[in-house]
Amino acid sequence: MAESGQQLPEEVLALIFRHLSLRDRGAAARVCRAWAAAATCSTVWHDTNISCDCEQEGILLPYLSACLDHIHNLRLEFEPLKKPSRRAATELLTALVGRSPGLRSLCLECRGEKPLFDAGRDVLDAVHSICGAARQLHHLDLRRLPFTLDDELVLQVARGCPELRSLFLNNSTLVGSVGPGSVLELLEACPCLRALGLPLASLSYTALQALTAPHRTPFALLALRCACPEDARAPPLPDGAWAALRRRHPGLSVELELEPALPAESVTRILQPAVPVAALRLCLSADTVGPLHFAAQHYAATLRVLEVRAAASTELDAALELLAARCAGLREVHCFCVVRPSVLQAFRAHCPRLRSYTLKLTREPHPWRPMHVA
Repeated sequence: MAESGQQLPEEVLALIFRHLSLRDRGAAARVCRAWAAAATCSTVWHDTNISCDCEQEGILLPYLSACLDHIHNLRLEFEPLKKPSRRAATELLTALVGRSPGLRSLCLECRGEKPLFDAGRDVLDAVHSICGAARQLHHLDLRRLPFTLDDELVLQVARGCPELRSLFLNNSTLVGSVGPGSVLELLEACPCLRALGLPLASLSYTALQALTAPHRTPFALLALRCACPEDARAPPLPDGAWAALRRRHPGLSVELELEPALPAESVTRILQPAVPVAALRLCLSADTVGPLHFAAQHYAATLRVLEVRAAASTELDAALELLAARCAGLREVHCFCVVRPSVLQAFRAHCPRLRSYTLKLTREPHPWRPMHVA
């Protein structure tokens, strides 16, 4: 510890202050001039996490205004049903519009209950404006926004963010409003895009063809959520198109999330043999055993994460044991129903790279916590 009358170097103070909340950064800045200089330097603000629920109301913008230019990567949490939290988040996003040339990454995450009959126009309008101003934006993650995302937002991203590397729009709304045409325009405008999250209905055969273009940066991740009626009615994507995409991008991983709204015939159309599925999350009201058999047969070389939410049955247990025997590369398995002991034994025996699993042999109070393998 520094002796009385001595001062830690500014760079050391900055490394300490970057781990403080906004409230504590504000308190540190009021100690003395040296601390104020350290608390407002770019090192502290380069990577910033802000929770609009944990900070005192009114502290956000007055203190942040001098530091917005330094924020490159922002993760912002708020509760949309709490007016002070939502207002603080919206004001911060609006203030960023005029100060965001250096913004590289924006992740928005809503906490608490999902609002009903709330279009979220205040929040989405602010995001829309940021996408028009942040020309250097590389990453935009809206998976945790409970509002319906639309073509207007996607087209604004296409026009305003040519350097984009990742975009995640696969949120939990029950209505899909992002059309395949706007996604195609996005792919054409952002050749450096490497990761994309979408509702299934937003992806088209033409988009898969666009991803195989020779000028594109290697594509790494495609996350597809299948949860709304539009996804169930979406035309099938040919297995040949997936095979061509896989040849063009051999490192491609696909994440599939299948929700209860999908009937069995839609699941059959979605699960194509050539899709390099690395993560499969099944929460189906219809048959789950069939998709597990399909995954064991066709995704043995690529599957790394499996999540199953289904009713317990001997057929499900048998399907899980078969999958464990064939998918040796699995890293995570999470099954949210009670399984028989032989299921746990199968994954332990056949999956040497397993790092985390939720396989309960008896009923336990929720939430179920995963076990981590040392």
